Amino acid sequence: MEHQFIDRDTGRVVTERLFADRIVTALYHRHRESTPRLFRALTSRRVSHLLGFLHYDLHLPASLKRHHRFLHDLGVDLNECVAPLAALRTPRQIFERQIRYWECRPMPEEADVVVSPADARVLLGSLAEENRFFVKEKFFHFSELFGDQRRQWLDTFADGDYALFRLTPEKYHYTHTPVAGRVEDHFLVGGDCHACNPSATVALATPFSKNRRTVTVIDTDCPGGTGVGHVAMIEVVALMIGDIRQCYSSHAYQFPRGLLPDMFVTRGQPKAIFRPGSSTVILLFERDRVRFAPDLIANMHRVDAASRFSRGFRRTMVETDIRVRSPLACRREPPPTTHP
Repeated sequence: MEHQFIDRDTGRVVTERLFADRIVTALYHRHRESTPRLFRALTSRRVSHLLGFLHYDLHLPASLKRHHRFLHDLGVDLNECVAPLAALRTPRQIFERQIRYWECRPMPEEADVVVSPADARVLLGSLAEENRFFVKEKFFHFSELFGDQRRQWLDTFADGDYALFRLTPEKYHYTHTPVAGRVEDHFLVGGDCHACNPSATVALATPFSKNRRTVTVIDTDCPGGTGVGHVAMIEVVALMIGDIRQCYSSHAYQFPRGLLPDMFVTRGQPKAIFRPGSSTVILLFERDRVRFAPDLIANMHRVDAASRFSRGFRRTMVETDIRVRSPLACRREPPPTTHP
């Protein structure tokens, strides 16, 4: 079955070219049950590192030329890069490219707007059963998402909303801060390296709470903050991802540094880089603090696009291709107070 998404800029339906689709489908639909030991080995972090090395580092110049043509066919604009094209000599350097985001990824001026943390394909959801976006634990087990060491955050985000961003291998793979605020917590949760191919996600229940992930919780109700409560940004590794390197920069990509509690982060700045492969970012919001962009909501329910998520979860779930730093949601104003 083909998999389609909506191009946000044009509104047209696009058929996605899924990487290694036959291999991933065979792995998750055949070997997962028939050879579970092999399946566990192939989705381990050690094998994921090896696959990443073979695919992104062990290449000859002729292979690099094919890689450039491949990216061109997918519409990747290498002219956006900070480095000149001649400096991108390996597939890894192309994958980890820096772009002039301050020019080619404009950000809304309104201070109360939450922006996309990545160039990705996005789905929206809710953890509240009465919400029309509620999807019962298909992508992750909420109770497992923060691991055992930070279960106090479960109360903060209970019944809240979430946005799920799927980064495909040709995408720009820096993540950016979706909000402005103070870092309240930052930690790593161990796990596997499952693929984020739609077929794999459907076949393997709640993969994103099984994978290795980095969690950052930002308090935006502070001076200079976006004012949407606590926001959890969860960067999830996938097949062939070697690492998530935290490298926050307050200006361009200069003076990158890791995140620490009480550190203030500005909205729209580079935060981390996946190294390399496909990957996922999850944003969690407190209940009733944000309102998702209407076009993203409408696109999710379009019936003219063939989505593997729709078929696998038996409800309409169509992704929108979204650019980093573009509007995702705005602050939800509290209902007016009524006086007797």
